[in-house]
Amino acid sequence: MADLFGGLESATAPDDTAPAGPLADRLRPQQLADVVGQDHLTGPEGAIGRMVAAGKLSSIILWGPPGTGKTTIARLLADAVGLRFVAISAVFSGVADLKKVFAEAKEHAKLGRRTLLFVDEIHRFNRSQQDGFLPFVEDGTVTLVGATTENPSFELNAALLSRAQVLILRRLDHQALCQLLDRAEELEDRPLPLTAQARDALVASADGDGRFLLNQAETLFSVSFEQPLDPSALGDFLQRRVAVYDKDREGHYNLISALHKSLRGSDPQAALYYLARMLTAGEEPLYVLRRLVRFASEDVGLADPQALLICLAAKDAYEFLGSPEGELAIVQACLHLATAPKSNAAYMAQKAAFRSAKETGSLMPPQNILNAPTKLMKDIGYGKDYRYDHDADGGFSGDNYWPDELPPQTFYTPTDRGLEKRIAERMAWWDERRRELKDS
Repeated sequence: MADLFGGLESATAPDDTAPAGPLADRLRPQQLADVVGQDHLTGPEGAIGRMVAAGKLSSIILWGPPGTGKTTIARLLADAVGLRFVAISAVFSGVADLKKVFAEAKEHAKLGRRTLLFVDEIHRFNRSQQDGFLPFVEDGTVTLVGATTENPSFELNAALLSRAQVLILRRLDHQALCQLLDRAEELEDRPLPLTAQARDALVASADGDGRFLLNQAETLFSVSFEQPLDPSALGDFLQRRVAVYDKDREGHYNLISALHKSLRGSDPQAALYYLARMLTAGEEPLYVLRRLVRFASEDVGLADPQALLICLAAKDAYEFLGSPEGELAIVQACLHLATAPKSNAAYMAQKAAFRSAKETGSLMPPQNILNAPTKLMKDIGYGKDYRYDHDADGGFSGDNYWPDELPPQTFYTPTDRGLEKRIAERMAWWDERRRELKDS
């Protein structure tokens, strides 16, 4: 798979006599100092910079979004420390390919030349294939540099991770992307046919992906325009970039976590942003609704009992209307949750009560609250002295409802927010009445 500045073939210096290649290939850096946006790794104080200065490279995993320069860095690393560079892609390679690479690496090692093996999308190899790297990494046959867009903690074997240093590449920021466009304009010896506002819009559309940005720039350079494009004309000319979002991978969990925590933190603007990120990227709306319903019980609870009803109503509205009309109901539920008073008292009460039930699950309720449908049950005391609350003063008898072997427990402690403030006052009155009745 091609990286920010080219494919997996050996790097070569630009040649004016050679046929013009893709813009991203022609702009490929020739030294680590030319890599943009990764100074935290390639700079003198970065992990890669220190390795190069020492002339010794350990096995590493490069983890970062698409188009941030993983292949380029691997190639330049091999050049910087004098290693033979071999690249494979886990998408197109199997066990036979790996065996061939390792055999060739052993032969070159006999001649005194070690091999840097770059494995693009290393997370695509299964667990047993990943284990196959271990002996060759341990005996120094290859120095492994793996590249992945997925969280290595989830996708790579622990044994492999223990033998490699994970280095995180950052998505390219606005400054780094503008630097790439400057280089492209210098190489083409002409400016992009864009207004300043359209240039900013082009950079924003790249979403941190340098390869995507240069491909878009190349498309613009290939067409003649009578006048520079404004943002609207640029949007009409270029295809809209699809958001990077894998519904079964880390991006999915990162965004739902961000949505949940924004709701909990009562930030409706941020919550709406993450909701939009998920829905515009193709997330299943019913999945989002399930998470909102859960949030209504876990983080709002009785502080605003209407929250749960509104979320369920949003689910019904979406199923009735479909997309895109029904998505407004999801937005309404999201904003209600974000602006509602928050309480996890019901959630904490559930955990405490379930824990107590597991520990004391065999205890009998007190006899006074047991039904007595037979004479025998009445004779042995079932239902004896039960007091009917509706007949009591204030509709409250203050009776005991706990097993004789278990003193009264406190699982639910309402907050002073929203409706729970009134619930807390009511519970306090009941507790005081119990004490009075007990002392009388």
